[in-house]
Amino acid sequence: MGRRAPRSHVVRAGELCASMKHLASGFTMEIRLPNVLNGALHIAARRHRQVTGIWRAEGYRGIAERVRRLAAEQLKPRAIRWEVLPEDVMSADLTRRIVPPARPRCAGSPISLNWVTTPAASGSGGHTTTFRMIRYLESRGFRNSVYFYDAFNSDHRHYVQIARDAYGVECPIFDTREGIGDADGIIATSWASAYAVYNERCAGKRFYFVQDYEPHFYAAGSFSLLAENTYRMGFHGITAGRWLAGKLSREFGMQTDYFPFGCDTSQYRRDPGSKRSGVAFYARSETPRRGFELGILALRIFAERNPDIQVHLFGERTGDLPLNIIDHGLVSPARLNAIYNQCYAGLCLSLTNVSLVPHEMLASGCIPVVNDAEHNRMVLDNPNVRYAPAEPHALARALEEVARAPDLQAASLRAAESVKSTSWDEAGAFVAAALRRALEPVALEVSEVSG
Repeated sequence: MGRRAPRSHVVRAGELCASMKHLASGFTMEIRLPNVLNGALHIAARRHRQVTGIWRAEGYRGIAERVRRLAAEQLKPRAIRWEVLPEDVMSADLTRRIVPPARPRCAGSPISLNWVTTPAASGSGGHTTTFRMIRYLESRGFRNSVYFYDAFNSDHRHYVQIARDAYGVECPIFDTREGIGDADGIIATSWASAYAVYNERCAGKRFYFVQDYEPHFYAAGSFSLLAENTYRMGFHGITAGRWLAGKLSREFGMQTDYFPFGCDTSQYRRDPGSKRSGVAFYARSETPRRGFELGILALRIFAERNPDIQVHLFGERTGDLPLNIIDHGLVSPARLNAIYNQCYAGLCLSLTNVSLVPHEMLASGCIPVVNDAEHNRMVLDNPNVRYAPAEPHALARALEEVARAPDLQAASLRAAESVKSTSWDEAGAFVAAALRRALEPVALEVSEVSG
């Protein structure tokens, strides 16, 4: 015998169809629905309650957003997206360290460098800094070549053009699929490119240009471990800021040098005539280390307390948010400088190495509000930065205190003055000096940093 249906799923015939009411006269007929249909009715009722609740709380935008997410999930590729070619990982036997030969170089000849990086992406902070260093070194007599490491078999010529047009790269650009040539220094610039540099048998001392702690880009798992393993390859690290240099030296035994963060004060500068009326947020929802969700919660609290202060978002389009905001998306440096000059303060969260944004804000007289962490304090090292615990109320309160401060004009001027002498040439000089120390057996007569 079939299992009796629960009473809640017993349907009277008179409830099935109004046209059948005459069949129900004088007696009660129960139709026991099949279990599958019972389950479908239960799910439909639950979904109806769920949709109704979303509609009441968020309106049609809430429904539309969930439909969009569902569609995106269905369209998302099911295959794992590898930043590195699996065969390159398998070829890198870290248990049998191979020391590549040094490239013979005549005394006084220019230092040659091969930079291995992922294909240039427009608007990328990592590529901006890498190519900025290459241009500086070119101006100081180094000979550079760039090699694109591409795990996705993209159009090489397209990305070469981006490097030329967006970043002003003039040196030769090659494809690692055709091999990497000999040079005095072979420089990895990301964890994926480090595997190619490790596996190549070309001559040249291995370097690692490290701008962030990339294992933290991923949840604990295979990719975080594969990224971490690149710090065990025996490369000489040149890091963005002191925090990374200390971490890699202490935890992985790497030999490291570092360069200080620079600031392009020709692009980012304070406008004395600007009328400040808002706060800004560096919003990168697809970059977890920038704390997007935490920042939005802080801004919601701030906006409720300060409805008269405009909120500006930049970095990427964020879609509908429960805030009265101006969403600028990805903007040019000139437009970004204008946004900074409209704002009292800017929220910039960095859960790993700090970004370039706080220095840009300072140069524009906009006070950065940053989550309080050792890596941020060590790298920024600026008394005009406002630190707050990584908690929504604390961050909102810090923004409010800056925006409502009676001496805001004076604080804005001090912030701009504090980075006035900071330049990327200074950072480039540190990189050049580190490379010369590592590659030249004799001491330098004149330091790049001092002269």
